Amino acid sequence: MPSPYRALFAAPGSKGFSVAGFFGRIPISMMGIGVVTMISQLTGRYGLAGALSATIALSAAVAGPQVSRLVDQYGQRRVLRPATLISLAAAALLLCAAHYGWPEWVLFAACVGIGCVPSVGAMIRARWAALYRGTPQLHTAYSFESVVDEVCFIFGPIISIGLSTAWFPEAGPLLAACFLAVGVFSLTAQRATEPEPHPRERRGGGTAMRSRGLQVLVATFVATGAIFGAVDVVTVAFAEEEGHKAAASVVLAVYAAGSCVAGMVYGLLHFAGPPERRWLLGVCAMAVSMIPLLLVGNLPFLAVALFVAGLSIAPTMITTMSLIEEHVPRAQLTEGMTWVSTGLAAGVALGSSVAGWVIDAAGARAGYGVPAVAGAVAVAVGFLGFRRLKRPAPDRGGSVEQHSERKERHVA
Repeated sequence: MPSPYRALFAAPGSKGFSVAGFFGRIPISMMGIGVVTMISQLTGRYGLAGALSATIALSAAVAGPQVSRLVDQYGQRRVLRPATLISLAAAALLLCAAHYGWPEWVLFAACVGIGCVPSVGAMIRARWAALYRGTPQLHTAYSFESVVDEVCFIFGPIISIGLSTAWFPEAGPLLAACFLAVGVFSLTAQRATEPEPHPRERRGGGTAMRSRGLQVLVATFVATGAIFGAVDVVTVAFAEEEGHKAAASVVLAVYAAGSCVAGMVYGLLHFAGPPERRWLLGVCAMAVSMIPLLLVGNLPFLAVALFVAGLSIAPTMITTMSLIEEHVPRAQLTEGMTWVSTGLAAGVALGSSVAGWVIDAAGARAGYGVPAVAGAVAVAVGFLGFRRLKRPAPDRGGSVEQHSERKERHVA
């Protein structure tokens, strides 16, 4: 590990909450694709599979910010444990309903409950912010977390799809639930690094979404999430059409590997310019990278195209975290980060659902038109809201990059 990343773990407790965070967030990459694999194997209906996966994502989009708002107010331990128990109970209901062929409304009801899963990635980033706010190490920490996210998306689909196809259909979602329980309860047991809660009377009230800059970020990432959701579902269907359904996990892992490599390199760099320009460039790169998928002819070509597409993901997400710090009050940082995840989750719900219906109607190759359209929408929203991102509010925490710029101007 390069020395800037090693230096992060000099802080007491940082290794512990990082390991817990890994186990707590890997279910995010396993549950949705695991449900798609499980339902498609048990029923052969990709439309239903995509709709259930979309329900989980949409439920998380609604519940996630509310859970994080409570975390900002009462602390991680008091909120995360009850929310996780609700999600685990719903996961158990889903597995039973799928296995025994219960009515479809039971499946959808269970998926709504699963959406109560907390945004573990936001919880870990909040702990890093409490340790390194206002220092260059925070940029490195956010980069490291993006790399961990991508590692989860490398191994999560492989494990989930592999177990569900080689062992029994419910195996992938079952293991995801076990990982969630281990990760969250281990994380909440570590009190020393838990960020200080901000009771309502000390917070200034309101929701983090009152920030005009955050509104732009969330709206853009709805379209970006549609890219991710559609790519997941269409790739599984395309691999099945090619006669190698289990290979979908490897192809999706290559997609995440591209982002992982880019995120690791990006974390070693430091930029002096305004982050909103790099953010917009990253959104454009993600959109352009969807075009080659329309020409895909076989799995090896698909893997190469997705690796290239993945190179723009982590740098864009890292820059997004810096922008959130500029536009959201410190007392609402966890909620602000979760709203971006909410935008992604809502987009995943939309993308996976639309892609599932397109696959049923026209086949997997036509399905890759869904992420291409979603990328174009993301670019349009990013350009329309760009001016809002150039005006961070003066009472916000501010990113490392902006602190450095202000200091340089003062010295000059």
